[in-house]
Amino acid sequence: MARKKTDKIVFENVEVLDAGAKGVSVAKAPDGKIIFIPNVVPGDVVDVQTFKKRKAYFEGKAVAFHKLSAQRVEPVCQHFGACGGCKWQNMGYEFQLGYKHQEVENNLKRIGKIELPQFEPILGSKEQFFYRNKMEFSFSNARWLTDDEIKSGEELGKENALGFHIPKMWDKILDIKKCYLQQDPSNALRNEIRDFANENGLEFFNPRENTGLLRTLMIRTSSTGEIMVLIQFFKEDKKKRELLLDFLKDRFPEITSLQYVINSKLNDTIYDQNVICYHGRDYILEEMEGLKFSINAKSFYQTNSDQAYELYSITRDFAGLTGNELVYDLYTGTGTIAQFVSKNAKKVIGVEAVPEAIADAKVNAERNNITNCEFYVGDMKNVFNDEFIEQHGQPDVIITDPPRDGMHKDVVAQILKIAPERVVYVSCNSATQARDLALMDEMYKVVRVRPVDMFPQTHHVENVVLLEKK
Repeated sequence: MARKKTDKIVFENVEVLDAGAKGVSVAKAPDGKIIFIPNVVPGDVVDVQTFKKRKAYFEGKAVAFHKLSAQRVEPVCQHFGACGGCKWQNMGYEFQLGYKHQEVENNLKRIGKIELPQFEPILGSKEQFFYRNKMEFSFSNARWLTDDEIKSGEELGKENALGFHIPKMWDKILDIKKCYLQQDPSNALRNEIRDFANENGLEFFNPRENTGLLRTLMIRTSSTGEIMVLIQFFKEDKKKRELLLDFLKDRFPEITSLQYVINSKLNDTIYDQNVICYHGRDYILEEMEGLKFSINAKSFYQTNSDQAYELYSITRDFAGLTGNELVYDLYTGTGTIAQFVSKNAKKVIGVEAVPEAIADAKVNAERNNITNCEFYVGDMKNVFNDEFIEQHGQPDVIITDPPRDGMHKDVVAQILKIAPERVVYVSCNSATQARDLALMDEMYKVVRVRPVDMFPQTHHVENVVLLEKK
């Protein structure tokens, strides 16, 4: 049944059918159109008020619950619903894994349209909370007020905030009291920075006016117990900057690397900025199977250290190395996979477009006394050509771990041209992975598939595929 409410349709007693893309659940309107609804769980029966209508679907929110799903659990975080970070925190973990596995299988079947083996079971994460090693928070001089706060009728000042962006709102920041994603002292660091800044009159950033002093906070931790803190200031104010940095240095002596950036650009990305080390060293160390990796402020490293080890172990297992193979590691990043598999290979060649990442890879290989890895900078579609193969040799195995967009079609064409015996394809987006697998189907057969959950409480999932020549 549907009724109008302030010119917006309300669908009553709608059953939520499935978990859809980007962590939003799916139901059907009486006319058969899809309804996308956040913060509900498959099995819930709800009234939905729509706020957006398109030709093929509605977007809406649950305004009343008639039945609660058996898949539902109580979210542990007080910010759930307002914060867009952990969209599945109201769903039991075993069901989260089921939907992630289902998404990978659906994408490979429907988009790939290729012959597939029996999937190996998705590898869940031992830790479902406090698993991230990197968090980024934003300062704002006017915090976002939640629906509950507004409805409370209390006098609410729009005081300063240090937290996360509200989904789809670049200038709205939700103040975060306790986040369940990163281990201590992450929460203490963030809360004490906010309190100290308020007490000492340090101005929080205004993203609309581009005014203020404090812009962003990044905290990185490692499995070795090291901590990096980076404060991004909008402008230089030596007295106030040193006041805050000295407070952090004294209050949290366990900080290994205390750094800052002065960034007066319109965007807050630090990748084109000068990062200055104020105290300690300019990197922290991560360790995996005895290998040490230096992580600097701009380094890419898998954000779930424990599951990164599991992901790389599956990748190495799929590669089936005997010690005699020449391995190409495409999109190598800081060379972690390359170094992780190197002891089982004759030689590993890593290729990556980001010069800083390759510099990191070379430093790490030297630190780990690895002599059979070589790393090269270049845009994959340009550098991975006949001349490169001629110079470095015909690979027996290719490992590829591209960004969300998948591999460039020229890279796929080159893999087909040089035809290594095996390809291990690691992906954070099974839809683009399926597209690439379809392109490789003329020469390769998918023989193993295993999804890996790197990000509990979210819809994201990694997937590892082994291809062998037909």
